[in-house]
Amino acid sequence: MSLLDRLNNDMKQAMKSKEKEKLSVLRMLKAALQNEAIKLGKSALSEDEELTVLSRELKQRKDSLQEFENAGRSDLVEKAKTEIEIVQSYMPKPLTEEELRELIAETIKEVGASSKADMGKVMSAIMPKVKGKADGSLVNQLVRQQLS
Repeated sequence: MSLLDRLNNDMKQAMKSKEKEKLSVLRMLKAALQNEAIKLGKSALSEDEELTVLSRELKQRKDSLQEFENAGRSDLVEKAKTEIEIVQSYMPKPLTEEELRELIAETIKEVGASSKADMGKVMSAIMPKVKGKADGSLVNQLVRQQLS
């Protein structure tokens, strides 16, 4: 089942159970996916492109959450947290830190990295592998640890 099909089914469920906030987020996700397809001139997005859109939407919400917390807007903080949970439910299962460490070690061997100077090579090789499954800043931090 494609992501758009899943979103449509979940939207129907949200309408039936009168979950306004969930419905709103699902509509926004669907619109973001459709806009991306239009922008790329395609009728359907690949899984990788869908993941890129979901990651972007999730990042926007996390950034908003941070801003709301800094501004002391507890009403908007709760709304943002709910939206983040809904978007995350469509993301692939995140990698554990241990799985991530193993993947980083394999990638370091693959590219033949030996020092922090090779950080760029390792990051450009690993990020496509962990797309949507791990936070980029955590990956960066773990790569730095393993290269030092």
